[in-house]
Order: sequence, then structure tokens, then C-alpha cells
Amino acid sequence: MLGALLGDMVGSRFEGHNYKAKDFEFCHADCRATDDSVLTIATAQALLDNIPFGEVYRTCYRRYPNAGYGGGFAAWAQGDSTRGYNSFGNGSAMRVAPVGWYGQALAEVMDLARQSALPTHNHPQGVKGAQAVAAAIFLARCGESKQQMKSWITETFSYDLAMTPDDIRPDYAFDVTCQGSVPQALVCFLHSSDVEDAIRTAVSIGGDSDTIACISGSIAEAFYGGVPEDLVQWCLSNLDQSQRQVVTRFCHEVMASPPPVSNR
Repeated sequence: MLGALLGDMVGSRFEGHNYKAKDFEFCHADCRATDDSVLTIATAQALLDNIPFGEVYRTCYRRYPNAGYGGGFAAWAQGDSTRGYNSFGNGSAMRVAPVGWYGQALAEVMDLARQSALPTHNHPQGVKGAQAVAAAIFLARCGESKQQMKSWITETFSYDLAMTPDDIRPDYAFDVTCQGSVPQALVCFLHSSDVEDAIRTAVSIGGDSDTIACISGSIAEAFYGGVPEDLVQWCLSNLDQSQRQVVTRFCHEVMASPPPVSNR
């Protein structure tokens, strides 16, 4: 989950101002926690306290109304509907990282990812994006190789993961759909060497930089065995006390557990 927060914060200053290279200052003063971080932490809180996902998402929107939400989500959060608005935006994928850590079996992860998406992103592509990211995190935790992860995700979700970041970068533009950003984020992870490199690569392809970096960073954290402590402390410094408490609690109560065994 910390990889998701780190990716969001690092990528935040490049959304709408893409920089298609990897040689940028990583922890810049202009970085901030956006809606990706707010809703990732909300997902963690929902899992910790057994609260319906939609209820926590709406509460967190009202607590942090200026975090940069999409128009569809904002309209939903300001109302009281219990139905999703058929979104296939990448919001379902950007907030799902805690599910990949919480589930102890792949089937449980897939079901929880679906549940986390449905309050807002109940379009099949919205559900699919959340499930792909959560499953990738789970498989990484289980010690599966990048090739094993790539093969399973390609077969299960029909995402094209044969491309490389260099293939994507020249013509890639802003795309907030799951189908137009989740595969790209997965590719950035697959071609990375560590957590920081995954996030730098994600930023470098352009597009919806904070969300692509959030997704890529979330998977990289699980695969590479965590986020460096100095970057953890920098992340926490960008959160308020209430958010830090949820993150710290999730790390201690969930992420410190022994890794599961893949049962697929």
C-alpha cells in the first residue's frame, strides 16, 4: 500500500504536465497526496474496520473534498445513491492496493477487489482493472516471477503486456480508463528494477501520471519486498494524523503477516 501512496505523490506534479523521461527530482516540494492516496487509505480503513467500501469512500470524499477527484466520482460522493455510475475509469484500480495485501487467497482477493469497485465502478472494465491490480499484488506477495504474473494476467484479463515502456512513451496521451492505463502501469512494473524505478518509469510514459505511478508502485512494493524507509517517512509526512494512523495500523495488522501461498 505504501508503494501506491508513494507513486501517487511522486506522480502528482506531472498530471497534466507530463515529463517523458526518468531523470526528475523524486521527492519534490510540489508533490502531494491526491484522491488516489485518499481513497487507497479509505480502502484500507474499510478492510480494517469491516465497513462497506462505498460508505468509507463517501466519508473520505467529504473529509478531503479538494483532493482532485473525477467529476463522476464527486457527483456520486455528494449524493446518497448506493448504486454505481457504470464507470470504467481507473479510480477502481488506483485505490485497490490494500485488497492485494489483505486477501489470503487469490479467490478472496478477486472477490474483495470486485466489492471495492462496485460502489462506483460497476462497469465490467472498472471491475476488471481493480481485480488485475489486486491480483498482481497478491501474486507478487506469493513470490511469483514477473513472467508468471505476466502470463496469468494476460490470460485472465486479456491485457496486452507484450509492449515495453519505450513502445508506449512516444504516442501515449492522457487516458483515465482502466483499459487505457492499467496495462500500461503493469508494463512499467514488469520493466522495472526496484520500487523507485517502477515509479520513475510510470511517470516517464506520460498520461495520467499520478495514477499510473500509484498502480505501478503498489505492485512493485509487493514484488521487491517493501519501500525504502526514507521514502516511507516522506510519504507519511504528506498525510495528516488521521491518515497516518490508518496507514500505520494497516502496516502493523495486515502487511506484517507472513506471505500467503499461491493457490491458483
